[in-house]
Amino acid sequence: MAKKDYYESLGLKRDASEAEIKSSFRKLAKEYHPDVNKSPDAEKKFKEIQEAYAVLSDESKRKQYDQFGHNAFDGSQGGAGFSGAGGFDFSGFDFGDIFSDMFGSSFGFGGSSRTRKTKGRDLQFQMELSFEEAVFGTEQTININVETECSECNGIGGSGEETCSTCHGSGTVTSEQRSLFGSFLTKTTCPHCQGRGVTYKTTCSKCKGRGIVKENKEIIIKVPAGVDEESQLRLVGKGEAGTNRGPAGDIYVTFSITNHPLFMREEDDIYLELPITITEAILGCKKEIPTLYGKIVLSIPAGIQSKTKMLVKDKGVANATTRKKGNMYVIIDVVIPTKLDKKQRQILEDLNKTDLENHEDFERYYKKTKKVN
Repeated sequence: MAKKDYYESLGLKRDASEAEIKSSFRKLAKEYHPDVNKSPDAEKKFKEIQEAYAVLSDESKRKQYDQFGHNAFDGSQGGAGFSGAGGFDFSGFDFGDIFSDMFGSSFGFGGSSRTRKTKGRDLQFQMELSFEEAVFGTEQTININVETECSECNGIGGSGEETCSTCHGSGTVTSEQRSLFGSFLTKTTCPHCQGRGVTYKTTCSKCKGRGIVKENKEIIIKVPAGVDEESQLRLVGKGEAGTNRGPAGDIYVTFSITNHPLFMREEDDIYLELPITITEAILGCKKEIPTLYGKIVLSIPAGIQSKTKMLVKDKGVANATTRKKGNMYVIIDVVIPTKLDKKQRQILEDLNKTDLENHEDFERYYKKTKKVN
């Protein structure tokens, strides 16, 4: 059966750069490595991309392949030929660096002799706060199921420590992988001691030797004043226990805040929409309004227009970091009555007979209409 084109094996065009060749190989090798991919054809595919990469990543071999194709490596066809498994000799070719980059140093090709302590998994938690709780802070208790260090064995997994008979204390086991290029050694975490390098005469009955148990934990969360929607609080070391007695992960609490019936918030500023009558707008008035910190009296000037924003300093939210307060903005809403009694209508009709168009807005409008005509 005809061999597959090397460029096709790596999903590349014939003018692919060195970086593109390496990138494609890394991606495909990680996907089809037999230790990762358990499908029946994974090993065959892995050998195929290994062979393609070994040729295309070598400038000299690539030139020969581009000129003669697969015949370049078949001595019987008059090509240069290479000795070794499958007609190839790649004894000088080092897959170690690229595989250790892809799978980590403990995967094989050198690396540490003992699996390192690994930080535990971080957890995410969504917490709903009322508007007031977000502004002034609060304290809440949550209950979560989380993997924690076993209290019976202090995360060790047992008692009577002895060197693992499978890995002889290294924490890894070495297996031989055969390919078209010969064979290479692969290191994986020891399945007998889970990479610890030691086993125990007596296995902990509580955690069954894992050193970790699933428990329900009660956690008190102190919410600082001034948090906003989607603010996140990190609880260091409150997540799941690490492996090999590594540090615990963290919990990230994300806040969602319910709406307030009166106030709207934008960062540290507060907005309040205040309805007033047309006479209050015309004559001016004083209105008692609520703030985050109690009621105040707001003086509204005569002739105020609808949608005017009035500034009330330092009545906003205290910033969660600086503690500096934002401002409050009162948005005036002049309400036009839709129903009038007889007396109200008469008053407005009498008012309408007077000159109400002596405002600069009317003057500007009439000047513009003259230009249009």
